[in-house]
Amino acid sequence: MSNYAAMNKGVVITGTGSYLPERILTNQDLEKMVDTSDEWISTRTGIKERHIAADNESASDMGAKAALRAIENAGKDIASVEMIIVATSTPDMLLPGTACFVQEEIGAKKAFCFDLGAACSGFLYAMEVARQFIAQGTINTALVIGAEKMSCVVDWEDRSTCVLFGDGAGAAVLENGGDVSGIKSSVLGSDGALTDLLNIPGGGSRNPVSHRIIDERLPFIKMEGKEVFKNAVRYMCDAGQQALERSGFTIDDIECVIPHQANMRIISAISDRIGAPLDRFYVNVDRVGNMSAASVPVALDEAVRNGRIKKGDKVLFVAFGGGFTWGATVIEWTA
Repeated sequence: MSNYAAMNKGVVITGTGSYLPERILTNQDLEKMVDTSDEWISTRTGIKERHIAADNESASDMGAKAALRAIENAGKDIASVEMIIVATSTPDMLLPGTACFVQEEIGAKKAFCFDLGAACSGFLYAMEVARQFIAQGTINTALVIGAEKMSCVVDWEDRSTCVLFGDGAGAAVLENGGDVSGIKSSVLGSDGALTDLLNIPGGGSRNPVSHRIIDERLPFIKMEGKEVFKNAVRYMCDAGQQALERSGFTIDDIECVIPHQANMRIISAISDRIGAPLDRFYVNVDRVGNMSAASVPVALDEAVRNGRIKKGDKVLFVAFGGGFTWGATVIEWTA
């Protein structure tokens, strides 16, 4: 596990944005597709509906829409963006990076761009990478995006996983805050010994696309739900507690907790374990499902826009994803 504290310059989040596709897939719709029910899905996950991207709508399309909203919210000119990081498990293509497609779509010609793959923890990983570039003085303004089209990697014949995921994108603008440090601490971790518990085994260099790979449905999400649940709760709580210690705050100082929106049972377990009441958590999993790397930034943008997060509030982010990867970040909202 690696821990990071603030370095030279303070880094602040100055704007957020999000995008959800128009199409909504409800639990009742899923009842017509697989052997499941609204009651089964709701009681086990807390999810009632999720957004599904159009066939011609890619991760970069959604990411670009969220990015433009974040830039506008920050009051910035696109020309001021110097770096674009897209956290995604569902890139437009294996080559080139999705961030390059976003750059072209929004016209951020001065930015250098790359993707980051850390599954559902990806946005927190990307935000920490951007923070270090800014804190060291390499750049002043970064655009960090989580964008996922999970519907294209979901096995719609597997009722245990297809009910969980949705599509969408969220973005944040990070800037040099000078003496003002909005991002207080970050803790990141990984355990590669657990790769078999949550993965997409087909389509990469280990199992390249072939008729056999497709017939065995390997280019789709595979998950050992009970083991994922147990590890997700453990690692998100541990990371959150470490991030709080490094920030100098306690859980009682935190006005809002934004967890990865995996399912309601995991969120409730985290609430119990870290000692924060559930009403202090921002939860939208019932409306959007699990959007992997897009979950945290979409929830952040919603929380800011609806007044759940206000200037001066302390916010704790916790996330967990395949890899396994996990992370936690503590910020003080300065926008």
